[in-house]
Amino acid sequence: MKSVILRYKLYHLPFWLVYGYLWWVVSSRSFYSVNQALLSVYAVKFTGYWIWETAAVCFNLYFLMPRLLERNRVTAYVLSVVATIIVSAALIVPTAYYGTAWTRGLTLHQQWGDEATFWSLFMANPLPAVTAAMTLGMAIHLARQWYQTRQRAQALEKEKLETELKFLRNQFNPHFLFNTINSIFFLIHKNPDRASASLAKFSDLLRYQLYECNDREIPLSSELAYLENFVELEKLRQNENVTVDMHLRRQDGSSLAIAPFVLLTFVENAFKHVSRGPEQQHWIDIQLDQAGPLLDFVVSNSAAPGTQREVVHYGGIGLANVRRRLDLMYPGNYDLFIHASEERFDVRLQLRQLSVLPAQPATPQTALP
Repeated sequence: MKSVILRYKLYHLPFWLVYGYLWWVVSSRSFYSVNQALLSVYAVKFTGYWIWETAAVCFNLYFLMPRLLERNRVTAYVLSVVATIIVSAALIVPTAYYGTAWTRGLTLHQQWGDEATFWSLFMANPLPAVTAAMTLGMAIHLARQWYQTRQRAQALEKEKLETELKFLRNQFNPHFLFNTINSIFFLIHKNPDRASASLAKFSDLLRYQLYECNDREIPLSSELAYLENFVELEKLRQNENVTVDMHLRRQDGSSLAIAPFVLLTFVENAFKHVSRGPEQQHWIDIQLDQAGPLLDFVVSNSAAPGTQREVVHYGGIGLANVRRRLDLMYPGNYDLFIHASEERFDVRLQLRQLSVLPAQPATPQTALP
């Protein structure tokens, strides 16, 4: 039944029935007189208006607009709409006014007054009534089309962002895996025991990547645990050649979420570009402060001479990806500061509005027997 109503647009009938009734009420300013009229011969007049107004609106919506307006034939469409209004209003006069008089056995003048003529009746009510109905129908149709177009555009934009985020993350993961495998390969020849420990850490990191970070956002606590494991892995690879100082100061962040791998990129970049010369102190400093939805993350490292230009201009794909991901995930809610000198490189990321994880449903407890 529902499919039949939608297929043949039968929902127009009750809508324009109510519209015609309300138009009559507004014109006469009395519910009582309209209700009384509908129970009399004047129901013929109401029916005449309802039939031709509904026909005009449907003809416009389902014939003129698709065949003319949507094909940019604007002039033909405007002329057709004007003709439709005139013809429909002209048909209302014999149907509503002559029909009512004929039903009562009266002439047009006896029913509607000595001054009643086809032209006067046509101009008095049918023409403005049909014009108003056509305008309302077009407004509703265009508003509906605008809403559907807007919903479709939002869905496409969301799909585009989801696809782009997945692409960026998939681009980043091989980048990280390549660097880590190279580190373990380096340790195998230099220190097999440390290589074994590194491999265990790497296994934990890989498990995290495969199973725990597939959502757009993950718990902040999980990301920080992953970050600590990564730093431990890099410290093993560096073999104490780099001093790493890490302090993660946070409040209860168990209910907060963050985009995966956002923080890691800066730490990985610090290890990649830390100074290596024999006459320098080699160090990396990692500081995180989290208070409520605010997060302040600072990564600094000693810089090798001549590398600051490469790092500032995002020579590696990691930093380029993370900036793009920040634009997508935290538009207008983050600040990223980069500063490089001959001796050090500093990155500061401030997130002003971390997401809150959805509440997990409570697990019902089974009463003990």
